[in-house]
Amino acid sequence: MSTAYLASEWSGFGEAVATAAAALAGLLFIAVSINLKRILEFPSLPTRAGQTLIFFVTPLITALLIITPGQARIALAVELMATGLTIGGMQVYLDVKTDRGEEDTLYRRLVSVLIPAPFSCGPLVIAGATLAAQAGGGLYWLVPSVLAAIIFGLSNVWVLLVEILR
Repeated sequence: MSTAYLASEWSGFGEAVATAAAALAGLLFIAVSINLKRILEFPSLPTRAGQTLIFFVTPLITALLIITPGQARIALAVELMATGLTIGGMQVYLDVKTDRGEEDTLYRRLVSVLIPAPFSCGPLVIAGATLAAQAGGGLYWLVPSVLAAIIFGLSNVWVLLVEILR
């Protein structure tokens, strides 16, 4: 069986991702604690901080699912699909329900809804589906999911830590 369909071959990846995601979540808490008063002055930034936490928790949960020993392939496939759909849905829900200030344009809102959730959670769903089918890439779909979550999360941390002070 190919490496793409054997979770045991992905334990090193899972451990590295779990470590990185936990460290990045810590960075988010530092950014929020340093600039909490300023963050609360903007209607959309508290939600953005919450979404950023979701971005960092997504790879963490994914990694923990991957490194769980002795887990059946189908069980992991279902967990990955459920995680992708649930977290992606949460991201979209948070963005849609957020009050917006004048600084948020329609373009910014569409980009914040239409890009992050599908790019970070969509590959999780595909990973689960292709893992179950044993065709189409399997666990290799975790790489774009993790990269997207980290990139979007770091972008938001930059806003919460640096850009907010401009």
